[in-house]
Amino acid sequence: MNERTIDYEHAGEQLEGFFAVDSTASGPRPGVLVSHAWAGRSEFECDRARDLAGLGYAGFALDLYGKGVLGTDPEENAALMQPFLDDRPFLQSRLIAALDTLRRLAEVDSNKIAAIGYCFGGLCVLDLARIGSDIAGVASFHGLFIPPDNTTGTVIKAKVLALHGQDDPMVPVEAVNALEQELTDAEADWQIHVYGNTSHAFTNPLANDPEMGLQYSELVSKRAWRTLENYLEELFA
Repeated sequence: MNERTIDYEHAGEQLEGFFAVDSTASGPRPGVLVSHAWAGRSEFECDRARDLAGLGYAGFALDLYGKGVLGTDPEENAALMQPFLDDRPFLQSRLIAALDTLRRLAEVDSNKIAAIGYCFGGLCVLDLARIGSDIAGVASFHGLFIPPDNTTGTVIKAKVLALHGQDDPMVPVEAVNALEQELTDAEADWQIHVYGNTSHAFTNPLANDPEMGLQYSELVSKRAWRTLENYLEELFA
């Protein structure tokens, strides 16, 4: 496995992504962005990039907050995330900077790109689709569905997959219905998988706060990852 950090820049901010690829394979292969949860680019996202490399892709865990910036508690995490929720065009431009960085890497087939994201990162990859990015598809794991206010009328080119827990308190049924309508109006090829008796953050082994609606599920996490594997195979066939 070839692993390295990738320095890049956006709006004067120095950013550091994590890249993983199978060093035994030759030639460009499909690239998959991994967009982090509200704490920042952590070992969790780096592990997902490694997992993707093990499947034959090039995994790139992007950085939204700045080189070395990582929240340590919910208050810090919220403070890091909120400015991006308040300025979605800025968030989208930072995501494009990560996308462009991935496309330029020698090991990556720039014509075969997808993006996955977790929690806040799920919202991020949905935004990549919402702005009409020319990528094959996006997959949101227990992502936030809050729509931006700058994409009305945009045709979504990327396929969209959302993997959602029915008991997620941050994304009520009304938000799911609204996303379905939004994606339909944008002419997207979309699918939403809803897992019963499943809370927010179901892929994160450290999530263990049922009162807050945060609960890891090993079973659902495995189901969702298998769904992603099938989805990526379809995207890059």
